[in-house]
Amino acid sequence: MPTPPRPDNPVSPGESPGDLQRRAVAQLAPVLPLLQELGALFADAGHELALVGGPVRDAFLGRASSDLDLTTSARPEQIEALLKPWADTTWDIGRDFGTIGARRGDAIVEVTTYRADAYDRQTRKPIVSFGDSLTDDLVRRDFTVNAMALRLPALDFVDPYDGMGALAAGTLMTPSAPEVSFGDDPLRMMRAARFAAQLGFTVDPRARAAMSELAGSIGMISAERVHDELVKLMLAPDPRAGLTLLVDTGIADHVLPELPALRLELDEHHRHKDVYEHSLTVLEQAMALEGDRVVPGLEQPELVPGPDLVLRLAALLHDIGKPATRRFEKRGGVSFHHHEMVGAKLVRKRLKALRFDRDTIKQVSRLTELHLRFHGYGGPGVPTSGTAANIDSPWTDSAVRRYITDAGPLLSRLHLLTRSDCTTRNRRKAAALSAAYDSLEVRIAALREQEELDAVRPELNGNQIAETLGITPGPVLGRAYKHLLAFRLDTGPVGEDAAREELLRWWADQPESNE
Repeated sequence: MPTPPRPDNPVSPGESPGDLQRRAVAQLAPVLPLLQELGALFADAGHELALVGGPVRDAFLGRASSDLDLTTSARPEQIEALLKPWADTTWDIGRDFGTIGARRGDAIVEVTTYRADAYDRQTRKPIVSFGDSLTDDLVRRDFTVNAMALRLPALDFVDPYDGMGALAAGTLMTPSAPEVSFGDDPLRMMRAARFAAQLGFTVDPRARAAMSELAGSIGMISAERVHDELVKLMLAPDPRAGLTLLVDTGIADHVLPELPALRLELDEHHRHKDVYEHSLTVLEQAMALEGDRVVPGLEQPELVPGPDLVLRLAALLHDIGKPATRRFEKRGGVSFHHHEMVGAKLVRKRLKALRFDRDTIKQVSRLTELHLRFHGYGGPGVPTSGTAANIDSPWTDSAVRRYITDAGPLLSRLHLLTRSDCTTRNRRKAAALSAAYDSLEVRIAALREQEELDAVRPELNGNQIAETLGITPGPVLGRAYKHLLAFRLDTGPVGEDAAREELLRWWADQPESNE
């Protein structure tokens, strides 16, 4: 199994707070003059101003951050009055929550009044209340690593909840009791999983216990907000860490129940794999194939730049049809017949519920449907028996053409998904399957070069078909077109005369031709 990409957390065990502070100063150096200028502007008007949250955390981690989030004692109307003459433009889309945005040159800042919100535990909607204390504002943050601030313009570091200690330890803790914090906003539990995937953080045992206890409360959160956190998690360097946290705490039962459902009980003979662990491994292997790769016999294989959300979702969900299709055979085996078709339907249903866009849903479900297609292929070095692939006789050019056409623009992702779906520990079998797919990719490249299959069409267009058969546009013309397309895929290019001859042969067998 490949080593997963390293999370974006460069903190080494035992690294001192002093080391982290020096890193933060270096990271913030390009924007410090602007921040101090803004801090002086607010201070001259009698207000406090501080850089807060994610930008401070990322500075200590040495990570680039596009956000400049600031908090202040000033009220929204005072913030706006100060920013308008300073900035090139301002906006107040978050005024009700105390936030005014501004842009000066390439820098974008958002300045928010200190908050002291209360929460409606039924709907999770905050009752917005402005505060007067930076410390009180920080306690309402999700985790202590996000509850650090840098006062401006003096650059005084404010860390009332030991976020620095948690950062050095790589631990997620809440500033207030985790039951209170997660009860105020259950989405913070999803954020914990996301930070585990992005930064390699572990969750403090008390916070983890609260996540398990309050897992059901995630149902109060809108599907759109859950979707956003799940996407960030899936695009992170180590999504397995976040996904296992969601499953182990029971949160996945409410947001992605098909994933924990893959933890099938092994049959008494242990003749099938743990589908849950298999799916996580396929995800990691697909991620490892994103970007540059080498295929023997190909100068330039099709690439999938990472991180690719469609590929990663398909890798994670490709087997979610297995629980519904599992059958124990009389001779002790286990089968999952048509699980790819059942899985494609489940993918569409779940991703729609999570408010994914139409194109993503269509692509992930199609990859799920196609992920077994390769396992009928035969090629050089392919084992012909005793494999999970049930590999048959070598494919004809016609079968290869259909594979290309059915995959369409998803072909490059299908290559990676199919390769990643091999998690056998049998090195000989794995090498044989890899060699087989190498041969298929080489054949695809050769056919494309020969026939320009990216733009494959019947050799007669719609007007020519209508003229040949003496029919008008309609369903019959559509059927004739599909027949010629299938003929083209089966035979390759044959020329217009041969295509017309085949069309007339087909037409002679149609009821409409005798009317």
